[in-house]
Amino acid sequence: MSPKLINSSPEAYLDSFDKFGIHLGLERIQQLLDALGNPHQQIPVIHVAGTNGKGSVCAFLLSILQAAGYRVGRYTSPHLIDWRERITINGEWIRDQDLLEALQQVESAINPDFPPTQFEVITAAMWWYFAAQKVDIAILETGLGGRLDATNVCDRPLVSVITSIGLDHCQQLGNTLGAIASEKSGIIKPLCPVVIAESHTEAISVLQAKVTECEAPVTWVSAAQPTTTGAIYQGFEYPLPLLGKHQLINSAVAIATIQSLRNQGWEISEAAMRTGLANAQWSGRLQWIEFNLDGKSHKILIDGAHNVAAAEYLRQFVDEAFPHQRKRWVIGILNTKDQAGILKALLAPDDLLFPVPVPSSATTSPQDLAQIASSMVRVKPHPYASLNLGLAATFEDQQNDVVILCGSLYLVGEFLSQLAST
Repeated sequence: MSPKLINSSPEAYLDSFDKFGIHLGLERIQQLLDALGNPHQQIPVIHVAGTNGKGSVCAFLLSILQAAGYRVGRYTSPHLIDWRERITINGEWIRDQDLLEALQQVESAINPDFPPTQFEVITAAMWWYFAAQKVDIAILETGLGGRLDATNVCDRPLVSVITSIGLDHCQQLGNTLGAIASEKSGIIKPLCPVVIAESHTEAISVLQAKVTECEAPVTWVSAAQPTTTGAIYQGFEYPLPLLGKHQLINSAVAIATIQSLRNQGWEISEAAMRTGLANAQWSGRLQWIEFNLDGKSHKILIDGAHNVAAAEYLRQFVDEAFPHQRKRWVIGILNTKDQAGILKALLAPDDLLFPVPVPSSATTSPQDLAQIASSMVRVKPHPYASLNLGLAATFEDQQNDVVILCGSLYLVGEFLSQLAST
C-alpha cells in the first residue's frame, strides 16, 4: 500500500517511499504519467546521461539557455540539502507549496497495488510541475543508468547527451564499461540528435552501435583547450568558471548541445553562450567554503568525488593547485562504492586521512575506511564517529595543509546543511 500525503510534509512523504528501494523499469512511471495526462509529452527536453559530468553539463546548459531568454526547467539528483533543489526553473528551487501540490497530483494517480519508487514519485512530480509551469525547455539528468531510468519516457528529445562514462553503480548497471555504456545509450532515440563525450574504446563501440541502429545524427566531442582566460572549443572562446580540467570536456559537451539546438532553430547567440558559461554554478563540486569552527575561520574544499574517476579528477586538481602542500582529507564513502579504489585515487603517502560516516544507512564505517587506507598513508588514520568530530580533529594544528571534504554527495550535503543552520 502506498503512503499518504495527508498531514505529511513533502520530505516525509518522499522519504516514506524509500522502503520500495531501487527498481529500474518504465512501467510504473508510464502508468503514473498516463494518469496525470502525459505531461512529459508537453515539454521540449534535453536528456543527459553519463557517469561523471552530468550535473556540470546541466549547469552550463541552464545558464546559457537562461541567458538566451528562455524559461528553463532543470531536474537533477541527488539533492545536497533539500528535495526542492532537484526541481528548478531558471535556477530557482520549486516552492514548498508547489512541490506539495505536485505530489498531491501524483498521489491521486498512484495505483495502490502498483506502488512507485521514491525516484519515480519525484520524477512524476517534476514532469507535472514543468508542464503546469509551461517551461520553454527542460534539462533532465538521469538518476541511474538511462535505458530503464524513470526520466527515459520522452520519445523525441531535442538532444540526447552522454557525458563521460566510468565504472559506478555496477550492481545495477554492470561491471564493464561496455555494459554501463549500453545502459546509458538507452536515451538515444531514433533520428534524434545525440552529443557524446570522448570515452574509452569499449564504451565508444557500444555507443556507436546504438547511434547506427537509431540513425541518430551524432556529435562526438573532444575536450576544449585551455586558454589564459578560459577555454576554446572549435574556434569559440569562452570563460570557464567551474574548477577542474574535467570542465574542459563538460563545457565542450554543453557547447555542442547548444549548437544542436541552434541548428534546430533555437535562438541562442554567442553572447548568450559566453554569458551563460561565465555565470554557471554547480554547488558541492570543487567548491571552496569559508566557515567558522569553534570561533575560528577556516577554508575547506568540498567535492562529491563519489567514484574512482571523480576521485582522480579531484586528486589531479589539488596536485596542480597545491603541489607543495600536504593534504588533509575528511572522507566518507557509501558501502556500495569502490572504497579502496576511491581512497587509492585520492591519497598520497604523506597525506592525513580523517574518516567519517556518511549520513546514510549505507555508509561504510569510519573504522573500515581507516583499515582500508592504513597501507596507503604513513600516519595511521583514526576513525571519527561524526562529521563534526572529524572536522574538529582535521583543523587542529592544521598548519599550512589543504583540507578537502569528499567521498559522497550525501556527506557534502550534510556539511552544507550544517552551515545553513548556523
